[in-house]
Amino acid sequence: MNSRFVPDAATTAEPSPRTPSAAIVTASYAPDFERCRLLCETIDRHVTGVARHYILVEHRDVAQFRQLESSRRTVIDERDLLPRWLRVFDDPLSLFRRRVWLSLRTQPLRGWHVQQLRRVAIAGHAKEDVLVFCDSDVAFLKPFDTGVLWRDGKVRLFRRDGVLSNNGHDEHRVWSRNAGAALGIDPPSVSTHDYISTLIAWRRETVNAMCERIEKMHGRDWVSVVGSARKFSECMIYGRYVDDVLDGAGHFHGAEEFCRVHWNGEALSDDAFRRFVADMGPEQVAIGMQSFIGTDVGRIRRLIGLDM
Repeated sequence: MNSRFVPDAATTAEPSPRTPSAAIVTASYAPDFERCRLLCETIDRHVTGVARHYILVEHRDVAQFRQLESSRRTVIDERDLLPRWLRVFDDPLSLFRRRVWLSLRTQPLRGWHVQQLRRVAIAGHAKEDVLVFCDSDVAFLKPFDTGVLWRDGKVRLFRRDGVLSNNGHDEHRVWSRNAGAALGIDPPSVSTHDYISTLIAWRRETVNAMCERIEKMHGRDWVSVVGSARKFSECMIYGRYVDDVLDGAGHFHGAEEFCRVHWNGEALSDDAFRRFVADMGPEQVAIGMQSFIGTDVGRIRRLIGLDM
């Protein structure tokens, strides 16, 4: 079992009358450092209701990201979150350009897999009630108070109803099925709901209870269970746990996306970028430019009024 995991009280306990505390959680890595710096600056400028911002990185990136620390921002080494038997190496199959995480208990994992594991594991480390997940290639453009994610003692669970019953979501259906298997849902069916987005909230005590269930159902560390299938989504696992195991306890649903994301395609021209921002929905407070698309972060800074 993962010795760092300490389960909290049951998720069905009566909510505390106090105002819940919230933390933003960002998993990042060295190539996204400047994007993460921009995220931090826009959080400090636009976001309220946050007790702390956790940045979760690989051990070798800790020193670089510590430049971003402040009185309310902490960089967390993945070695303090994940079991030591999951070890990272330069991958010779990619001519040492990429990293691979290896163990005898999981499939070979890439950085995007391990970033998901970090986001789950932070619940055993953090003290805040609500964890708000925000990718490092996001920038806030408008005021945002995390209180919108909490209502009458319940946390907002992002869910798009029924979309996995449509064509074109094959990978999401695989993730949903594997989530059901990890959670011990018998049979491990596919949910029709999609839970994947950025700028979403989880209840910390619910995450810990989810990990406890996975370990109880499988008799081994939750990291080894989740990592035994290379096709997984931490958002899908959490969403299915809340809806299929807890029957929604402690949560309310919302389908509006607070961040407008440019998921794929080519880097946007200046005019296209301005149109992208102008077309943000009234509820949207942030934009996401997927880092693999290659939009220059300096251009993003200039176009949103934050020059280097």
